Amino acid sequence: MINAKWEYGEAVRLVRNVRNDGTYPGLDPGAPLVRRGSIGYVVDVGTFLQDQIIYSVNFLDEGKIVGCREEELIGGDEPWTPSRFEFRDKVRAARQLAVGGEVLVPLGAVGEVIRVIRDAPGGVAYHIHFDSLPGRLLQIPEDILDVGGPLE
Repeated sequence: MINAKWEYGEAVRLVRNVRNDGTYPGLDPGAPLVRRGSIGYVVDVGTFLQDQIIYSVNFLDEGKIVGCREEELIGGDEPWTPSRFEFRDKVRAARQLAVGGEVLVPLGAVGEVIRVIRDAPGGVAYHIHFDSLPGRLLQIPEDILDVGGPLE
């Protein structure tokens, strides 16, 4: 017997990006399938290895039916805070970052998103690893980050 959290027809939201694990036809393994934040509808509930609940979810906007683990989903009407960046995205500091007058991260420094923090005071923030600060993570608000790699 399956103790499924969602049933056929219920709306669910993806909380993690889903990539092809090699089972989605026509796309290379690792290719992005559905972006987090997308809403789909449960079309089937099954198990994998007898102990993992897998939901087949129809993401209408993407035109894909994708298998999702329960921990990758929340209810479609549950609160969701979108973010500009995701795990492993490259970002740039939109201003220099200093603590106690000491500049830790210069303007335009490139970093990598390690974690998205959706419930941070003041809005979305990120744990960022900057190359200029080896071994340290900084929590940075979304509004002081820019997209991409090095300045040109």
